[in-house]
Amino acid sequence: MGRTPPQAATGLYDPRNEHDACGVGMVAHIKGAKSHDIVTQALEILANLDHRGAVGADPLLGDGAGILLQVPDPLFRKWADEHGHYLPQAGDYAVAMCFLPAQDEARDFVEKQLERFAEKEGQRVVGWRDVPTTLDGLGKAVINSMPVIRQCIIARGENCPDGDAFERKLVVIRKQTLNPLAALEGKYDLPGLTTAYIPSFSSRTVVYKGLLLANQVGSFYDDLRDPDCVSALGLVHQRFSTNTFPSWRLAHPYRFMAHNGEINTVRGNVNWMEARRRTMESELLGSDLDKMWPLIPHGQSDTACLDNALELLVTGGYSLAHAMMMLMPEAWAKNALMDPARRAFYEYHAALMEPWDGPAAVCFTDGRQIGACLDRNGLRPARWCTTKDDLVVLASESGVLPFDDADITRKWRLQPGRMLLIDLEQGRIVEDEELKTELANAQPYEQWLKAAQYKLKDLDHIEPDLSEIPTTATSLLERQQAFGYTQEDVSRFLEPMARGSEDPIGSMGTDTPIAVLSDRSRLLYDYFKQNFAQVTNPPIDPIREELVMSLLSMIGPRPNLLGRDAGTHKRLEVSQPILTNEGLAKIRSVEVALDGAFRTATIDITWDASTGADGLAMALKEMCWAATEAVLGDANILILSDRGQGP
Repeated sequence: MGRTPPQAATGLYDPRNEHDACGVGMVAHIKGAKSHDIVTQALEILANLDHRGAVGADPLLGDGAGILLQVPDPLFRKWADEHGHYLPQAGDYAVAMCFLPAQDEARDFVEKQLERFAEKEGQRVVGWRDVPTTLDGLGKAVINSMPVIRQCIIARGENCPDGDAFERKLVVIRKQTLNPLAALEGKYDLPGLTTAYIPSFSSRTVVYKGLLLANQVGSFYDDLRDPDCVSALGLVHQRFSTNTFPSWRLAHPYRFMAHNGEINTVRGNVNWMEARRRTMESELLGSDLDKMWPLIPHGQSDTACLDNALELLVTGGYSLAHAMMMLMPEAWAKNALMDPARRAFYEYHAALMEPWDGPAAVCFTDGRQIGACLDRNGLRPARWCTTKDDLVVLASESGVLPFDDADITRKWRLQPGRMLLIDLEQGRIVEDEELKTELANAQPYEQWLKAAQYKLKDLDHIEPDLSEIPTTATSLLERQQAFGYTQEDVSRFLEPMARGSEDPIGSMGTDTPIAVLSDRSRLLYDYFKQNFAQVTNPPIDPIREELVMSLLSMIGPRPNLLGRDAGTHKRLEVSQPILTNEGLAKIRSVEVALDGAFRTATIDITWDASTGADGLAMALKEMCWAATEAVLGDANILILSDRGQGP
């Protein structure tokens, strides 16, 4: 349960109105000046967000907390001097923060795997550092589940000409180390391999996190109290888990971000990323891209998946802000006041990447820039201010650091779809308008759209061939029965919607069994339920809030996410997902009309009902075989047809 503030009702304050959800915050020195004070202030923000986290029956067991910093060079240089290691200059070595198995053999195996892949990829292992910790005040369950925490220091090899190439190579090393461990655990009889995890592996940033309470992060990690632990930024998070159980690895921050909210579309987003495997290529990554699969491992939280997607885009050559605008676009489709160039930017990228939708306040950093953005609905709070001392502070609520009013130079809230970005190398805040205008005008997106975009509703010159729609001898009632419609569906749902555009009204909740457990034949879509945390999502009204709602759908193949084939990849769009017979016929006819850009194939998905469940299983296999054959035959739009339905 969430912990509410202990104070009683005072004035207009009533503790019954307190709703907790993850606390996220950041502090940075705009000019990039590193100091231990930034670390201390970040930990103070974290402690002040304590009430936004969650604890269970054991008050010493929370959902997790952590901090992301720039790599504190003096701290690691001191370690290198004490142990006789040669450490290159800052930026030329990376720190792999590792959560390792408690079992000696398994831990030794994982460490050797990391060293082997580092050397195979041309980098030099400097040495291993035991991360000093203090267990005072930790709960028994926390200590029992605690991994062995070590850092591997790796120096940049000659095959990486600059810092960006080094960062790309570090991702490849980490992926090759972690991805096979699940398969190897059973093979080598080394229990605990799958508990190995690398919270961060970078030459720019390092993450200290765990299954800790907000006020325990600084007391648990001795490094964070060391005056040599310096940084120009600190990103902190106190977790309230909604989609997954608490664990050491699922505490925030992740390698790039910390997030307050729930990504409702995560399963679809992950499936789309997996589907791109055979079509994704990158000049920048080359053969290294094949070493990085799976890009998004299974069993992660929604934020961990989003972090993996952001990592892929940044590794593939997109800037940090560009990647975040692709993942979390502002409401553009129905905003008549938006600059046409910016609208074209979002419209172009809609075919490249699906929005990771849901309530979200995200803080993100690559160690050179730090920023935050809000989802298009603005369903998460984020307040920020700047001071005379060139500090910028942002958090889930105001008042997380005690500043005198006279020292505050600017304060505001993050608005829906907007971004706050601090460039530490330039030493300034890059305003949302400037940032997005620059990115929108960086490429001729409007021209690319004109050359490649086709909208089904605009293709009036295509005469659809309606003869391909098979006629059926079955009556409407027989078809409704075959598909599982009930009298209630027709009279209470479909008729009011068709007659008066009315949404059906019913009571909250339903006591009907879920479709897969029902002994009745149910509508096909009943078997597919949206999966998301219903903890803190307010309902969206698609009529009154149509500005942030979009029904736009893409049909056909997606362009290469990391490619440079802009403007040449044709795209077919439908304004909403329900197609008429004429619309479907138009899609079938589009191949001839658009010079073969889209090639359709129709697959019959009906089967002999008398063959029972075994027949259905075989029908599914045959459908997949037919789809494979059609794709190998160069079709890029598949139409699954149930027109053959009959007795």
